[in-house]
Amino acid sequence: MLDEIKTNENTKLNDNILQVLQQHFPSCFTKEGKFDLVKFQELLKDEVDFSQEGYSLNFLGKNYAKYLTSLDADTVLVPDIEHNALEENKNSKNVYITGDNFDSMKHLLNSYRGEIKFIYLDPPYNTGSDGFTYQDKFNFTVNSLVEKINLSKEEAERILDLTTRGSASHSAWLMFMLPRLLMARDLLTKDGVVIISIDESEHANLKLLCDDVFDERNFAGEIIWKNSSKNDQDYISMQHEYILFYVKNKDINKGNWKEKKEGLEDIYKAFEKFRQECGEDYEAIHKKALDWYKQFSESNPIYDSKHYSWYDDIHGVYFPDNIAGPNYGQYVYDVPHPVTGKNVKVPASGWRFPEHTMQEKMKEGAIHFGKDETVIPNKKTYLKDVEFQSLASIKYKDGRVASKLIETLLGGKYFSNPKDVDLMCSIFKALGIKDGDVVLDCFSGSASTAHSIMKLNAQSNLNIRYIHLQMPEKVKQSDAAYKAGYRTIDQIGKARIKASAEAIKAETNANIDYGYKHYIIRQIEAETIDNMEKFNPEIMITTNDILSEYGEATVLATWLCKDGYGLYPEIEDIDLDGYHATLCGRHLYLINKGFGKNNVEALVKSYIEDITFNPEHIVIFGYSFESWTISEVLQRNLNILKAGQKDLNINYDVRY
Repeated sequence: MLDEIKTNENTKLNDNILQVLQQHFPSCFTKEGKFDLVKFQELLKDEVDFSQEGYSLNFLGKNYAKYLTSLDADTVLVPDIEHNALEENKNSKNVYITGDNFDSMKHLLNSYRGEIKFIYLDPPYNTGSDGFTYQDKFNFTVNSLVEKINLSKEEAERILDLTTRGSASHSAWLMFMLPRLLMARDLLTKDGVVIISIDESEHANLKLLCDDVFDERNFAGEIIWKNSSKNDQDYISMQHEYILFYVKNKDINKGNWKEKKEGLEDIYKAFEKFRQECGEDYEAIHKKALDWYKQFSESNPIYDSKHYSWYDDIHGVYFPDNIAGPNYGQYVYDVPHPVTGKNVKVPASGWRFPEHTMQEKMKEGAIHFGKDETVIPNKKTYLKDVEFQSLASIKYKDGRVASKLIETLLGGKYFSNPKDVDLMCSIFKALGIKDGDVVLDCFSGSASTAHSIMKLNAQSNLNIRYIHLQMPEKVKQSDAAYKAGYRTIDQIGKARIKASAEAIKAETNANIDYGYKHYIIRQIEAETIDNMEKFNPEIMITTNDILSEYGEATVLATWLCKDGYGLYPEIEDIDLDGYHATLCGRHLYLINKGFGKNNVEALVKSYIEDITFNPEHIVIFGYSFESWTISEVLQRNLNILKAGQKDLNINYDVRY
């Protein structure tokens, strides 16, 4: 971890951007490593239309926020060993991380960059009453910011004042959000989607910020969620929230987001009842349907289907649709009425179909005739054939439903304004969520996302995975949750996951992943960092390091995620003549103390005698070796081994 701390001390504002450019355009860098803009423009001149115009959202601390994304993770991942060993959790592919989501996302980037299909953010809304104040953990000085980010001294002082005293200004909120959005973009798959809930307080700023981060061309629209009926404001009573949608790349994600119309099951049940009451009197069924639809207001989704008021025994509920032709006089012919036998009235523009098609539809019963030949017939459009529509921009869902659900699950009103599970399920389904997708919730809160994913998995026999991030925000002593024994928000979230898992299992008996792995983000203590910096490998004097402070499991979990193996890796315990090592993929980790010459010999012997043993990276914890000479002996033996076996590739990595 000292390596990351040292790297962060030398990191500059645009290091991330330069790394990407150097990876893809190496010819545009000088031998000194400087970026040659003229050569870059020359390279692109035939393909890119350069513009001198520009438009972007500017705010205090924007460059500072960007700089934070360039820093390496300087925290550790502490696995919750007792929780993770439980039967329902030990093989789970779901993850819950307790800690600041900034640090959590830093760790995730090492293993999940480009692998998250959906990212949901429900950040603090900055309403003035939601408790949001921005403070960060970084201890920069004015001089360091002036040097690293090229700020004026005055601007650096204003930023440090804002980040240390705590602020709920628009600039503070944007500075809080920007690095999280940038990391979210990097975590998304090429066809990934980011979904963000917000209210009117920061809606306008969030839209401009997301246009900057994701490119406004990738804006996919927004949903207005009408979730309350409050009438308590002096000007306009705000009864809705916004849900913004951006795709990673519209060239790859073409949309085609479809959702099933709401209220269909109620309509089908109603017509089934009418059919039982009226028999084959379809006119009577029609009249009952018209009366039934009158009870629904315009805000009810059933109201949108009120024109589906007819029924037949062929395909069920339908409405008589226009049968007139789009081109005047294209199809004109006689059509006899099935009862009177007389030719029906022809639409002014003629029929929509050629005569043979009309005859087929009449045989199928797909034409709706009037009482006699004086009424122009219609074609039947059945409700079952138009059950899906484009994802609608307005949703009506009473917010009290979600609150009542949590109250039922946990036995009390422990969380305010949770997200609605059914609404989230319908959105994920409309976006085309499928088996194997990973959903990241960066502000887990009441863990509605986990509940939604488990519900989708149980309903459709899927294996969608979730990752939840939640800061251990303290519960107020006056809250009911505190009186019930909850001390932090993440405790409520984890309890909700357990309760919803039990409810879904009891209701469906589905064989899905009901558990999750739990990790905790820990900041390394200042004393530990100081001791690590003073460590001298020649004399091996150290009184405190990460291993002694947090244990082997933490060092291993942090390194596994750093090396790209994620948070539920497949590991193998390796015995090197009594010394415990860990193998994962192509990495062999030597973390514990007590590694001696006999263990070096056992390691070399494993390479020689076991054809399946071939780790390419030997990673050792520098503080743990008995003496510095052991490290040298190990490295020398590995070099000899490599020289004798030309196809053997072994990298030696000492970490502090």
